[in-house]
Amino acid sequence: MRDFISQFLGISALAGVLGLVFLYTTAVYGATVNVDMLNKRADGAKMVYAEDIIKVNKGDTVNWLPATKGHNVEFIGVPKGVKKIKKSKLNKKYSYTFDVPGIYLYQCTPHKAMGMIGLVIVGNDVSNKNAIAKAKVLGKSKKKLKKLLGGL
Repeated sequence: MRDFISQFLGISALAGVLGLVFLYTTAVYGATVNVDMLNKRADGAKMVYAEDIIKVNKGDTVNWLPATKGHNVEFIGVPKGVKKIKKSKLNKKYSYTFDVPGIYLYQCTPHKAMGMIGLVIVGNDVSNKNAIAKAKVLGKSKKKLKKLLGGL
């Protein structure tokens, strides 16, 4: 019985250490979130990103993946202090690491009038919500942006 307890405690300690290493690694290097760019989502919505709102921590990276053709990512609203972010090419994976807290508004350039927009919220900071609400969006994106911001 004593050997069993010793082995159990050893395994538990190892699991705890590995857990701490994982948490430290995530905190230092950041997590990665993948978001598909879609013609149609499982809920029936068309010309959308897999998620309308992505919440990440400072230092996290989001990868937008071209699950279907004809999509990209173009940031049209960012927190103060963020330099202009280069838009992605069509049909290409796009990654961005978020270092400044706040709300980021992005769209698919070809489908912006169809409501293909999304938000990234970094560090649960929504202090630039009013500035994002004033961003110029077209067509169905106007109503969608208002709804997304209303839910924050």
